Amino acid sequence: MSIPAYLRDVPAEGHTYGTLSYNRRAKCWTIRGEPCVTELAKRLFPGCDGHGRGEARFAAHRRIIADLNWLMLRYPLDIAERDRDRWEEALEGARAWAEHRAQAARMPEEAAPPPAYFDGSLMRFQRRGLAYLLANERALLADEMGLGKTVQAIALLAATRCLPALLVVPPHLVRNWQRELERFLRLPDGVRVHVIRGLTPYPLPEADVYVIHYLLLRGWKETLPGQGFRALIFDEIQELRRAGTEKYSAASLLSSACERVVGLSGTPIYNRGGEIWNVINILDFHFLGSWESFSREWCDGYGRGVVLKPDVLGEHLRREGMMLRRTKADVLPELPPKRRLVQEIDADDALYDRLTREVLEKLRMLRRDETLTPSKRALLEEQVSQQERQATGLAKAAYVAAFVRALLEGGEKVLLFAHHHAVMDAYARELRAFSPVFITGRESDAQKDAAAGAFMQGRTDLCCVSLRSAAGLNLQRATCVVFGELDWSPAVHSQAEDRAHRIGQKDSLLCYYLVSPRGSDADMQEALGLKVSQFLSLMGDLPMPAQEVQAQERYARAHVRRLMARLDMQLEETI
Repeated sequence: MSIPAYLRDVPAEGHTYGTLSYNRRAKCWTIRGEPCVTELAKRLFPGCDGHGRGEARFAAHRRIIADLNWLMLRYPLDIAERDRDRWEEALEGARAWAEHRAQAARMPEEAAPPPAYFDGSLMRFQRRGLAYLLANERALLADEMGLGKTVQAIALLAATRCLPALLVVPPHLVRNWQRELERFLRLPDGVRVHVIRGLTPYPLPEADVYVIHYLLLRGWKETLPGQGFRALIFDEIQELRRAGTEKYSAASLLSSACERVVGLSGTPIYNRGGEIWNVINILDFHFLGSWESFSREWCDGYGRGVVLKPDVLGEHLRREGMMLRRTKADVLPELPPKRRLVQEIDADDALYDRLTREVLEKLRMLRRDETLTPSKRALLEEQVSQQERQATGLAKAAYVAAFVRALLEGGEKVLLFAHHHAVMDAYARELRAFSPVFITGRESDAQKDAAAGAFMQGRTDLCCVSLRSAAGLNLQRATCVVFGELDWSPAVHSQAEDRAHRIGQKDSLLCYYLVSPRGSDADMQEALGLKVSQFLSLMGDLPMPAQEVQAQERYARAHVRRLMARLDMQLEETI
């Protein structure tokens, strides 16, 4: 490729208007020279800064180096002897970046299907997302929630084999990322995933992908950058929207040590200047210049945080290969009417163990008391099943709330379904900042109507509904349905989904089934025909057979038998 005119070598002869030197402490190039140069630089380039008359500073970013070279073609400068090699290296980097951007512009809109290392299929818009990530080594994938950012990121790892990779994720998504990597990434010798635990660094075992959550970054700040990670993925990168923390500092050091860095977020925040500047600065240091120059030129005042024209900033980020965002409306023709996703989340194991102590006592009775009549045994089995289901729901309630909080912060309108009143009460505590309304069967008809009205009229974006109290409700304003607890009946879930989805509706409804590895969820998934990340049954979309009630009872009894088998060892220890 021919070198762009603005990146050609500066003529060596003729008048020079000042000097150019590198400030190692500030990591910037500094012009000291005639006012005609320094004042022009400050007027022309928003990213240019200066401290007093006769001085102008340019951040040492490859895009800004191109601007500086263009200026020097008109106003040549003497480069300090000690910095000439550094300048040549910076100029070559800027030329390589210009060539890369030109090649990216010529690339096909869709990437070829990923290699055999990816065990899955991608929709057309997801293949376009993969092509974008392949063309841009440092970028923000800001697709709306539910459009498959996770699977596109894993496809990128499969396509590039840029391993070992480090994934930084919110605490409640660690387990889901581990599952998705094991499901979609198919390496010749199997994928090795290691989840980093604790704040105290330890020797990391050999693995292909490492997963750590944001709260642990500060403890590993000095250790992780030296581990040789080739790719770095920040899920929900808006977690880094505030600078000045150890977490942010650790993320910045990590980013500078990796060759490929991707941020994932369904909630781009480029109307808040400080927040988007912080996020982009993690992905590509000084891509938007310094904070002072960014706030001065893009925001409503020097050092202030509101971007005056967020649409212009968004277009700038897209044009420069820094951000790709698709909304559900953009890709609606490619989406099915309903998208059902099973997402594995974490749970509070200590809370679960405490809540199931009474269950252990009743299981002991079922196992040892041969005098129980069939009716008493059936009643005891039902109590065991209900109490263990409630323990499962309560143990994961905080993680369900964290997941729903992310949806709400992304602008979604959520129906949150659960079964037990105690679980609903936990949601009320965890999500009170969002002013949720409740339809749980404990309300009068007037209260139920008021709750539905508040949600439909936009006075709240969160409506919590009991699984068995959903009949007759019309809540089509919802864009997401979340099942924090499961029911034995597929028809119950289908009916709950239909509170938000109607025949003829053009939108694509996103339905999340949040499950945890402990407790009743595993057996209920099997009964419903659910597998992680996919549905194998029609979930009650067809009329259910008349024997459904009896089937549910069989499922519950089988669950108790499985529970007894799983807890045999614990029972032996407590007898």
